[in-house]
Parts: sequence; C-alpha cells; structure tokens
Amino acid sequence: MHEPFVPHSRRLWLYAFAALVLVFLVAPVFIVIPMSFSGAQFLTFPPESFSLRWYRNYLESPEWLAATWISLKAAVLTTLVATPLGIAAAYGLNASRTRLATMAQVALVTPLLIPVIILGVGVFYLYVQIGLVNTLLGLVLAHSILAIPFVMVTVTAGLRQFDLNQERVARSLGATRLRAFMTVTLPQLRNSIVAGGLFAFITSLDEVVIALFISSGPQSTLTRRMFSGLRDQVDPTIAAVSSLLIVLSVALLGTAQLLQRRR
Repeated sequence: MHEPFVPHSRRLWLYAFAALVLVFLVAPVFIVIPMSFSGAQFLTFPPESFSLRWYRNYLESPEWLAATWISLKAAVLTTLVATPLGIAAAYGLNASRTRLATMAQVALVTPLLIPVIILGVGVFYLYVQIGLVNTLLGLVLAHSILAIPFVMVTVTAGLRQFDLNQERVARSLGATRLRAFMTVTLPQLRNSIVAGGLFAFITSLDEVVIALFISSGPQSTLTRRMFSGLRDQVDPTIAAVSSLLIVLSVALLGTAQLLQRRR
C-alpha cells in the first residue's frame, strides 16, 4: 500500500526549520573566513579593511609550519594504519554472523560513543606508563583509535552491497582466500576504501582533545597550537589557519561523498 503523497506546500515548515538548522551550523564558517582576511591587529567582524597579512604570517612562521608538518605526518600515518585495520575489521565482521562478531563490532565503534576527553585521559595515563607521551608514534596510535571505526563503517557499507558469491567462485577455482580477496573483492571496494581513508585523514587532522593531553612542545599539532593561541593570545593567524582547515576538510569530505555516490 502506497503512502499518500504530501505536497511541498504542506512541508514548507519542515524546509524552513531545516534551513534554520543549516544556517545555525554553517554561520560560524561565514564569520571565521572573512576575519582571516582582516587587516586589523585583532580579530574583528566585520573586517574594517582586507589584507592577506595573516596568511603571510602563517606561511612565514616556523612554529606554525612545524605544527602543520606534525599534523600532516600524523594524519598520513594514521590513514596508513587505520585503513587496513578498518578494512580487515569490516571484512571479518561482515563474513561472520556470530554473537561474538556483534560484540566485537560494538567494541570497535565504542570510541565514537565515549566522550573524547575521557578517551584522552585514559590514553594519557597509559602513555605515561609506556613512555609514548610527546611522540609521533603515540599520536598516530591514539588517532587510529578514533579513525578505525570510520573506516570500518564505510567499508562495511560497501561490503553490504557486494556479492560475496564472486569471491567464493574465485576460491572454488583454486584461489586462496587472501588472493580472492585481493583480486576480486578489494578492487570493487576501492571507492569505499578511499572514502574511509579520507575520513581517517580528516579525523586525525581535526582532532584536538587527545592532542592536548599527549602532545606539546616540538610535537604539538596544528589544532593544539590553535587552541593554545586562543587561550594565551588572540592571534588573527588562527582565523587564517582555521579557514585553510575548513577548505581542506570540505574538499576531502566532498571527495568522500562523491566516491560513495559513484560506488
């Protein structure tokens, strides 16, 4: 039985409400970006004059560039660690229908449910014991905890639309399970895998709470330096860096969504 069609005129209130929510979420972006082009010495909105001085200050600052390099290295390494682990988790859980697999899936998505600050406190006390505080390895491992669930969920969505009988046919013809996965399954999941990798990269690049606990000094990430800058001194360079991160994040998320649609 088909549901009755509701004309658009009767759903105008829903469209208006959705538009208000969208404006509420996006409005800060339209404030930060114009402030990054301000020529004033302090953060002002609306800008009284326009200049690229804060972008030049960012590009000419060794401290800002060092923090950017740390963040990029951590994001790339997190992607390289989280992507194969997320693929393996998604494939294993999709192939198994046992209660234990369900419990494992819940455990893997737990980092998305727990407040990040609690996770940060736990990681900090663990790293103090094993000596990983203020190290790139510790930062990558902590970020991977947050990134693996995104990869797993994205690849699982791709596996749900993939016919595993194709892999079984390859195995029946003599291919090992690993070879069948690498030659049959993996190529058909490439868009989901790339999308999951992009989510992992963004997760690491934008993360700040855990970085506040386990990184400082030469190992400070870009987001940690931004937070410290807002706390210690209101430097308009932060608006320029924020604008660059916004553009990069939107571009990567748009690419991930495009890949998902193509899949």
